[in-house]
Amino acid sequence: MPYLLLIFVVLFYAGNILTGKAMNDLPPFTIAFFRLLVAFIFLLPIGIKSAWKARNTFREYKGPFLIMTLTGVTFFNTFIYGALQFTTASNVSVLETVIPVVTVVLSALIVKEKLPLIKWTGVALSFLGAVWVVMDGRLLELFSSSWNVGDVIMIGAISCWAIYSIVVKQYMHLFPAYGVLLVMTGMSVLILLPFVAVEWTIGSVPSLGEVKYWIGFLYLGVFPSVIALVFYNRAVERLGASQASVFLNFLPVVTMIGAYVWLGETIKLPEIAGAFIVIAGVILTTRAGTRKKRKSLNYKKTSYN
Repeated sequence: MPYLLLIFVVLFYAGNILTGKAMNDLPPFTIAFFRLLVAFIFLLPIGIKSAWKARNTFREYKGPFLIMTLTGVTFFNTFIYGALQFTTASNVSVLETVIPVVTVVLSALIVKEKLPLIKWTGVALSFLGAVWVVMDGRLLELFSSSWNVGDVIMIGAISCWAIYSIVVKQYMHLFPAYGVLLVMTGMSVLILLPFVAVEWTIGSVPSLGEVKYWIGFLYLGVFPSVIALVFYNRAVERLGASQASVFLNFLPVVTMIGAYVWLGETIKLPEIAGAFIVIAGVILTTRAGTRKKRKSLNYKKTSYN
């Protein structure tokens, strides 16, 4: 059930944005570092054996593995936490909806993934709906709004996840599911360590004694960092990078619902209308892929008979 997996991915990533915004009094590299440290500790007992058995695979495909580590684990969320220092959670969530568009374009250019017109239409429709949600139905204001530093930082996150999605489709199946995440998070902790040192040297050492921070780190380290990545990787293997990534267009909708429940914000009519547009676009894209697979299977059955 790859679509069910992707629904949970969206839920966990919406929680990632909301939690990251709630903790934005901490510097971004610090949040990313402790998130991944928790993930590494969580993965250690369940991934160490498979990681050791696959050590030759890690050596053989060290190039693609390094790209997946840097883009999907080390810097994607670091860019998000950096963006949340300057912009709103809503802005971050809508800018993440650009990822499917970038992924589709890169998939077509790099791996020559063929996409029918109906899929392009679905991607565009769901993206339009996501923008409609965040802009409160005032689409023309999108072009008159000034971009702040956080919006620019999100370009890094968008690029990272689009590249990660494409490389995952080609290489992730070669690695053990938990072993690869263990090694990825371990490497990312080491990579981020000097950034944290610089962050604390330039600024000040943050006070990490509050319980709310460690509850946040625990959530970030287990659900978005581990479970969501496992689910997303499996969905990409089944559906392809472009089709799986279009589900991220649900993110603004889920994020705003979370803000309503958690922060007491109201949900307006334009946001409800935008939610339906997003859902329509995702259904259009996924049904196009399902219909194509069914035709292929029917053709094979006819040929065999």
